[in-house]
Amino acid sequence: MTHFLLGTSGLPYHLPSFADIDDADFAPAFAEGTAAQLDAIRAITADPAPATFDNTVVPLELSGVGLHRMLSIFFNKASADTNPTIDALRAELAPRLSAHSDRIRHDRALFERLRAVHAQRSSLTPEQRYLVERYVTEFTQAGAALEVAEQERLAAANAALSEKETAFELALQADANDLAVLVDDVADLDGLTPGEVSAARAAAQSRGLDEGYLLTLVLPTSHPHLASLTDREVRRRLFQAQSARGRRGNGNDTRTLVLEILRLRAERATLLGYPDHAALVTEDNTARTPANVRGMLIRLAGPAARNARAEHATLCAAAGFEVEAWDWAFYAEQVRARDHDVDLATLRPWFEAERVLHEGVFRAATELFGLSFTERTDLDGYHPEVRVFEVAEEDGTPVGLYLLDLYTRDSKRGGAWMSSFVDHATLVGSSTAVVFNNLNVPKPAPGEATLLTFDETSTLFHEFGHALHGLLGRATYPKLAGTNVYRDFVEYPSQVNEMWMLWPSILAAYAVHHETGEPIPPAVVARLEEAATFNEGFGTSEYLAAALLDLAWHELGAADIPDDADGVERFEADTLAAAGLALPAVPPRYSTPYFAHAFCAGYASAYYSYIWSEVLDADTVAWFKENGGPTRANGEVYRRHVLDIAGTTDPLASYQAWRGRPAPLEPLLRRRGLAEPA
Repeated sequence: MTHFLLGTSGLPYHLPSFADIDDADFAPAFAEGTAAQLDAIRAITADPAPATFDNTVVPLELSGVGLHRMLSIFFNKASADTNPTIDALRAELAPRLSAHSDRIRHDRALFERLRAVHAQRSSLTPEQRYLVERYVTEFTQAGAALEVAEQERLAAANAALSEKETAFELALQADANDLAVLVDDVADLDGLTPGEVSAARAAAQSRGLDEGYLLTLVLPTSHPHLASLTDREVRRRLFQAQSARGRRGNGNDTRTLVLEILRLRAERATLLGYPDHAALVTEDNTARTPANVRGMLIRLAGPAARNARAEHATLCAAAGFEVEAWDWAFYAEQVRARDHDVDLATLRPWFEAERVLHEGVFRAATELFGLSFTERTDLDGYHPEVRVFEVAEEDGTPVGLYLLDLYTRDSKRGGAWMSSFVDHATLVGSSTAVVFNNLNVPKPAPGEATLLTFDETSTLFHEFGHALHGLLGRATYPKLAGTNVYRDFVEYPSQVNEMWMLWPSILAAYAVHHETGEPIPPAVVARLEEAATFNEGFGTSEYLAAALLDLAWHELGAADIPDDADGVERFEADTLAAAGLALPAVPPRYSTPYFAHAFCAGYASAYYSYIWSEVLDADTVAWFKENGGPTRANGEVYRRHVLDIAGTTDPLASYQAWRGRPAPLEPLLRRRGLAEPA
């Protein structure tokens, strides 16, 4: 069955033929794909002709197409619908994939040919020139210029690192499943909606439990149910379960893995000539140095913590006792309702998922870019719950397919994300894309409406911003296609897309009560906007705490990394105290033992990316507001300078060419309530 993994499937848009793929197909497809790519590399380096773009870079781009297709299918399966067979295979393939990548990037003959092409870059097109520059930079950072003995040490570290990162993710998912909170009496779930209660009952039934209600865990420290559960003891149990992941001293304890990952990353940085892993990562991002990142985060930490302390005092006064971390979200909603007459929990009837998707998320894309979305029930995703939509331009030109996987399940990792199966890269004959979004919304009982929380609605808009980037990002070469941009830029388009959630014309179209048909009251919307900075001290502080933890861990040299699991807790406490963010009622959004972004999901030393990108986002939101909002004309300008270019050029250069200047920090400070009073 490797044909379905490595080649085209015969389905529209090269959608993988998931029904024809068996778990047993992945290992032989991996072996076939890696062998084919190495054969192609050997042909490049054996070519006696002087290196040119056409005889070196083009065949290098073509060499990994089949393998990349197989890996995109496999890793999505591993993240969204795993099983013991896939988990075991992932652990087996991780070091083999690392070794395969190193064989290519440590090939001195290939590297010298790339450098020879780089020396000829003045004769190349802008996209070709940028592609060659990316290759030379990435090969250099991967150790292509090292001596053979150092490359061997680096390859060993990379292989071990891939094993440990995979082990971290598997342990975290297992511990999260194990820690799900079982509630015996439905009365203890007071505050949850009927849909949430039925989802908890369904989750218990899926575990074979005849009675009770199971509250499954989510990736961040705070759980959405903490805002509405009235029973303080249930809130405490749920919060403590969230916080206990990876630190219980059992077989799923991740802290030793964290330390091993950090040592391996520090070793790799040293071999490559960097003082630490953070320096290695930021050099090839728009931030350039850890000092630039730390400077921004610390500048924001003081005002954020000040606001969080003031918010805490207000919540304590409202509660009549010392508000703990498991109380914060609940009493924040009480105070929001009291002071701003806004209760986010009561808004759920206006956020029915189907209408949010079609009349909110899709409508905004239609108004901005002229895109249309047609559900293809004849096409299957990788799981029965996955829906497939065909996307077309205003004139009917095909854009690709959008897959949506909305609901949580034990076989899916936590969080929300976007990825792709096919990118728009004309070199490989692909003028369309296939992208997908994953969320973790509790699934209600059959026949009941899926009502999203305010945050889940925002998340859907956010992730669809990534999907638009993947659908519209167009390139000639696969390496530059879709969302293949700097890590600290990739969040920018997704953050911009969040603005349409509350844009008046978009909100009016989708925010209709799912039972009565009544639109969301304009007065409620006005109050939402007036309360825009409410609780931002908490939100900014919990985020900055996680971002600074990620940075601090990866600024350590090998000799400074703690020796034991208890050292993980001490380092985290010391780091938060030094930043002024040691706020007991405001824990980090992700604590070290369950910080998947930093230890298995590609954001190591880069979790700062969200707020770094938000500087561009806030400036862009201001531009849209000044220029009339979601119009086709505005959409075309934004699309031309941000989405369409994919990774074909320096994204900041394109941004500054559009705006005529770098993005200022002030719009972000105002948005988060951090600006100094006038």
